[in-house]
Amino acid sequence: MIRQMYDPFFCARIMNELIGKTPFSRLLLPVIGAIVTSRFLPDSRFLPAGLSLVGLLFIFLSFIHDEHHQFTHRWFFGAGTLLFLFALTLLQYREQVSRTEYRFTGTPHTCLALLLEIPEQKPRTLACPVRIVSPNAEKVMLYLQKSDPAAALQPGDEIIFRSKLEPFRNFGNPGEWDYAGYMRNRGFAARGFIATGEWEMTGRRMRSPYLMAQRCRINVLRFYRSLGLEDDTYAFIAAVTLGYKAYLSDDIKEAFRASGTAHLLAVSGLHTGVIYLLLSLLLSFLGNRGTGFLIRQWVIILMLWSYAFLAGLSPSVIRAVIMLSLYCVARMKRMKGFSTNTLAAAALLILIFHPASLFDISFQMSFGAVFSILWFQPRLATLFRPVKRAASYIWNLMTLSLSAQLGLFPLVLYYFGSFPTWFFLSNLLLVPLMGVIIYSLVPLLLTGWLHGYHTMVPDWLPHLFRQLVQWFTTAMISIVQFMESLPLAQLTGLHISLPATILLLLFIFLFSQFVTTHRSRPLILALSALFSFQLLCLHRQLPTTAPQLVIFNSSSSSDISLFTAQTRHTIEVPDNGLLPHPHKTILRLSDGSFDHFTTVDTFPVDILILSRYGYFNTEELCRLFHPSLIILDSSVPHHAATRITNMCLARGTRVHDVRQKGAYSLNF
Repeated sequence: MIRQMYDPFFCARIMNELIGKTPFSRLLLPVIGAIVTSRFLPDSRFLPAGLSLVGLLFIFLSFIHDEHHQFTHRWFFGAGTLLFLFALTLLQYREQVSRTEYRFTGTPHTCLALLLEIPEQKPRTLACPVRIVSPNAEKVMLYLQKSDPAAALQPGDEIIFRSKLEPFRNFGNPGEWDYAGYMRNRGFAARGFIATGEWEMTGRRMRSPYLMAQRCRINVLRFYRSLGLEDDTYAFIAAVTLGYKAYLSDDIKEAFRASGTAHLLAVSGLHTGVIYLLLSLLLSFLGNRGTGFLIRQWVIILMLWSYAFLAGLSPSVIRAVIMLSLYCVARMKRMKGFSTNTLAAAALLILIFHPASLFDISFQMSFGAVFSILWFQPRLATLFRPVKRAASYIWNLMTLSLSAQLGLFPLVLYYFGSFPTWFFLSNLLLVPLMGVIIYSLVPLLLTGWLHGYHTMVPDWLPHLFRQLVQWFTTAMISIVQFMESLPLAQLTGLHISLPATILLLLFIFLFSQFVTTHRSRPLILALSALFSFQLLCLHRQLPTTAPQLVIFNSSSSSDISLFTAQTRHTIEVPDNGLLPHPHKTILRLSDGSFDHFTTVDTFPVDILILSRYGYFNTEELCRLFHPSLIILDSSVPHHAATRITNMCLARGTRVHDVRQKGAYSLNF
C-alpha cells in the first residue's frame, strides 16, 4: 500500500494510459514540444534537417530488420515518426517567426501591398492588415486616415503607399499586456500610419481562396445590414455567426467577459454544433446506415466548409469546422463520436500548418474548454442521475458548464487575473438561449433572402422573424448586463504565474482522478500540487519589492500613480508642485509658469517631470532647478518632446521620454 502511495511514476502511467487510448496525442506531443522548446535550441537550419534525417533513418530501419528482432526493434518506427514531426514543426515554426522580424530601415519608403482582411474602424483611422509585395514580403498593419477611398477598400485590393514602418512596441508599463508579442503571434512585423494623400490604389485586385472568402464575408455582412437589425443585434449576430467582432461595443464585450459567457461571442463548437444538428435534421431522410448515411455525413462536411468560407475562413470558424469534420469522419467509421483522440487530431492538423497558434489565447481556450468537457463531464454526470427528462437536461447543462470552467479557470486567472462568480447561472440561462437565437436566425435569413428576390413573400414574414431575433438578442444582452451588475460579479486582481497555472491544472485534474477512482496516489499528488501552488502564491504576495512611483506611458495623457503588488493605485499629483517621496525631490510642471521666472537663487531638484505643455523653456528650467533627470510624460506633444530631448542631450542632462523608453519607475 505504501509503495503504491509513493509510486513516482504514477503521473507517467496516467499519461501513458491517456495517450494509449488516443494515438493522435502521441503525434501531438512532439509538435507541441518543438514549438515550446524552439527558443531554447540552437538557431541553426542544420538542426531540424539533421533531426528529420535521423527520424527518416529510424523509419527506414523499422522496415528492414529481420523477423527475429521484430519485437526488440518495434520502437524504431514510432521514434522515427516523433523525431520527424519534431523537426518538421521546428522548421515550420522558425520560418513563421522569421517572417515577423522587423527588416525595414525605419525611414519613409514606398511599398506595394495587398489588403488581406476587412478594414476595421478605429476612432480616427482604418486598420488595414496588408502583405507587402515589394520590397519585403512582410505582413504589416497599416492605419489609414479615414476617407471615402479608404472606406471602399476590399480584401484583395492592391495599394501603393509611402510611410515610415515601425516595429510594434509595448508601452513599457509594469504589469502590462504584451501587445507586441500578440501582434507578432498574429504574423505582423511592423505598422505604419498613412495620411490620405500618401497612398493610392493600383486598380488591380488579387484573387485567392482566402481573399475570396473575405469578400464573401463582406457580402454576408451587407446582407445582415439589409435585414434592418438594430446596431447591437447586428453586431452580436455578426460575431456569433461570422466571428467578426469589430462592431461589438466595448461595454458588451466586457459584460460577457465579466459574466463568464465570453465564449458565446466566439464561433465555437456550440455554434457550429447547432448548425450541425440542423443540417443533420434536414438530411435525416438519407438514413442512419449504409450509403445514405455516408452521403449524409459528406454533405454535412461540405456544407460546414461552405459556411466557413462564407464566414471568411476566420481562425475560430476553421477550428470549430475541423473538429466537426473529424467528428463526421469518426461517425462514418463507426467510431466513438467526438473524443479526446478527435480533439488531438484537430489540434495536430492546425499546429502542423500554423505552429504559432499554440500561443493564441483563443486557441488555448477553445481546445482547453473541449478537453475539459470530455474529461470532467462524464465524471460529473455519474454523481447524480435525474429520473425526469427536464431535470436530466438541466443537470447535463450544469455539468457541461462546470466542466468547461474547471479546465479554463487557471487559464483565465493567468491571462486576465479575474474570475466570474456568477458563471454557473449565466451559462445555465444563456447557453439554451444561444441555441434559440441561432435557430430563429435561420428563417430570418431565408425569408429575408427570398423577399429580396421574390415579391410573393409578404413583408410581415421577415419582419416577424426580425422581431423575434431582436427580442431574443436583446434578452440575452440584458441578462448578461444584469449578471455583470450583481454584487461580486467578478473577482479581480487574481493574476497567477505560469508555474502556478500548471500546478493548479495538475491539482484539478488529479483530484478529479481521485474522485473517480478513490485511489490514494492521485489524492497525494493533487494535494502536493495544491501545496506547491499555495507556496508560490504566498511568495508572490510577500513584499519582495518596494512600492514604486511610476510615470506611466499612456496614450497622449499624463498618468502618475503608485504601483505595488501588480496593482496600480491612484494618488493626488499636483499640476505644478512637489511629489511626495522620502528620499528624492521630485517637481512636476504642467505649464509655462517658470519660463520667465527671474531670481538669483536656484532650487535644485533630483527629478523634474514635464507634462502637457509644449513650449517649456528648457534652458531656463535647467538653470533654475539643476535637475539630475528630466522626465517627459506621454502628454507632452511629440515635437516638444523631440526638441527638449535634443537640448538636454546637448547640455549633458539626463532625459527620459516615457513615450520612447517606456514607463519610469522609482522605488519608495
